[in-house]
Amino acid sequence: MSIVVQGVTKLYGEQKALNNISFEVKTGEIVGFIGPNGAGKSTMMKIITGFITASSGQILVNDLEVGTDNLEVRKEIGYLPENNPLYPEMYVREYLGFVASIYNTGVSKKKLIDNIIELTGLIPEQKKKIGSLSKGYRQRVGLAQALIHNPGVLILDEATTGLDPNQIVEIRNLIKEAGKEKTVMLSTHIMQEVEAICDRVIIIDKGIIVANEEKSKIYSVIKRPKQVIHVEFENDIKEALLLEIANVSTVRQIKKNTWLIEAEGDEDIRPLIFNFAVKNNLTVLSLQKQESNLEEVFRHLTKE
Repeated sequence: MSIVVQGVTKLYGEQKALNNISFEVKTGEIVGFIGPNGAGKSTMMKIITGFITASSGQILVNDLEVGTDNLEVRKEIGYLPENNPLYPEMYVREYLGFVASIYNTGVSKKKLIDNIIELTGLIPEQKKKIGSLSKGYRQRVGLAQALIHNPGVLILDEATTGLDPNQIVEIRNLIKEAGKEKTVMLSTHIMQEVEAICDRVIIIDKGIIVANEEKSKIYSVIKRPKQVIHVEFENDIKEALLLEIANVSTVRQIKKNTWLIEAEGDEDIRPLIFNFAVKNNLTVLSLQKQESNLEEVFRHLTKE
């Protein structure tokens, strides 16, 4: 199973929501598809699932062309849209039975419903009306309908919206498990979620892909000093003195007695800072090396 997007453009009048987009998501890969509001994430997902058409370009899902083989494509996809449209007057089991009946899976409907209710943690709520559920449990129902026919491709738009921290961990684990055998494309605004479960990150801004890298390499797309040290002293210190520490390039005071020290070179300068503090009769309250994170990369690539 795979998703192949080739030169996709989407126009709304004269506005380009997507501008010549190309990327691929492979089987067994979980890809985080992230960007600011209005960047084109949901539009891209709706095109992949066949809900709207591209103005130009080609999309293949498991070697089936979206548009030409639309019904066959939809059989291969499980889709959880951002607004999670459900029927609030239907009971959970009733709704999942309705969804299961749409797909000809060769598996008994009862077995499909039982399996997916257990998988998504809906057992306590299975006999309730969807409209009476909390937002978190409604999100689980949406995820259950996306998974019930065991699709090879999962398109998840804000899958953990409205979940509490414990539920988020459970759904993340579910997505990670599904990602071992399926092609998973996940859109979210939660950077920690992408760092926790995704293998690769695609960042889109103003309809254009600005980064497409393995998670371990995404941090290298921005240039930063080799070392950024956060240090807090008990007493005040002059900036000029900090600049005398070997390999230090710049220093910046972020609050009283607290500094960000940037340095070049591969040698860890924390021992040098500590020795500097001893020499100058300074008490160090905290001394931490700051690592690059996805939020920093995201802000750098999508800022105005």
